[in-house]
Amino acid sequence: MSTQAARSILFTHTTPQQGFRLLELPPDLAEQLSSKNPPTLELKSPAPSLPSPATNPEEAREFVSLCTATQTYRIRQVQSSNSLLVVQPSSGGVQRGDISIVGGDQDELGLVETVTSVSKCGSTLELHTPAEGFSAVPFMERILSVYDVVSSEGSGQEEEDIDPIERQEVLQRVLADVPVSRGQCEQGWIELCAFVRPRGETETEGGQDVKGWCWRPSARVKVDVWKRAVEGSVLQGIDLGKQFLVSDLWRSVLEEGGEEPYPQPLFEAVVRRVCESGSERDRLLDGTKMKWASIHKTNCARWVGETCLEAMAPTSASAIGRDDFLKAWRNHLPESWQDEVKLSKLTENSYKHPEPTTICFVNEPDRQKAKKNVSTDASAATAAKKTRNWHELFKNQKRQKH
Repeated sequence: MSTQAARSILFTHTTPQQGFRLLELPPDLAEQLSSKNPPTLELKSPAPSLPSPATNPEEAREFVSLCTATQTYRIRQVQSSNSLLVVQPSSGGVQRGDISIVGGDQDELGLVETVTSVSKCGSTLELHTPAEGFSAVPFMERILSVYDVVSSEGSGQEEEDIDPIERQEVLQRVLADVPVSRGQCEQGWIELCAFVRPRGETETEGGQDVKGWCWRPSARVKVDVWKRAVEGSVLQGIDLGKQFLVSDLWRSVLEEGGEEPYPQPLFEAVVRRVCESGSERDRLLDGTKMKWASIHKTNCARWVGETCLEAMAPTSASAIGRDDFLKAWRNHLPESWQDEVKLSKLTENSYKHPEPTTICFVNEPDRQKAKKNVSTDASAATAAKKTRNWHELFKNQKRQKH
């Protein structure tokens, strides 16, 4: 800084001050922004019309997220007891103008440079990422309409093909209202088996405008689609554990006369959910249909088990016998995969036993509550232990004095 060589520095401030907001960047993001190919940043917030869950008041608050293609940071304001000044050094000689200097002669002070405060910031903005990370699923569950028509009931209407470009535009507009990164939005879309199809004239519930074209199937629909896919693969000799043509599997589930038991985009969404990660699985926005797929045995078996349990026993009140569930789970897998049917293969905390011989599904909000309760109980137990240890230590010291 040029003022370091000056004997004295004239410090002034502008009036009015400029409205600066200081943003503290985490090291990883700062490194990305200073690289040769910096990422594009997006500021995203939930749509004003997006309903907030009544069970979580924290999510009901307005917020803004800063997103890269794959990462999400929640922006939050941090108050500081010490104000930060944004200063601007002079570029040349001192321009005193109407500045009055108190406490000495200007020539004796030897002022040769000026530093001016242009903004006073009493708070800063920081980027926060919680330990559990961010997920698009809770937001999408409130945006997307639920599709709950199994193949035996029929869709009640003829399906029409969606133009790939139109499908891509619809999907992009929906994801724009989800305040997480593009990559996390796509992951949430895959996890929910979401799909795009035009809303029929008789279907009136759910979203409006383009959101009315986007759906997420219920658990019983996902189980129904998967069951027909397994049955079709057996009839056509398709090995689901090896690479296969998705169009061949689709033809295997068609009814006599070529009638569709459910929308083809729904079928592809279920296949995409259980197949191995790769270009075919991750291509969501290019508007093309899946061509090849290869299903991940372990991940698929886990998903089938949890989805079956959600469809059969979504709450404690509807709990079913543990053996009945294991039998149903086994019947929904290819014969060579049935060694995966073990409760230990399911996601931790995804189920519970209301009674020793019964079982039911635990949804994600309840899992998070359970984790928080366990964490709170552990903290309380640790605090109590420390308190007891302190009293024991205090007693020992009293005994030593006596």
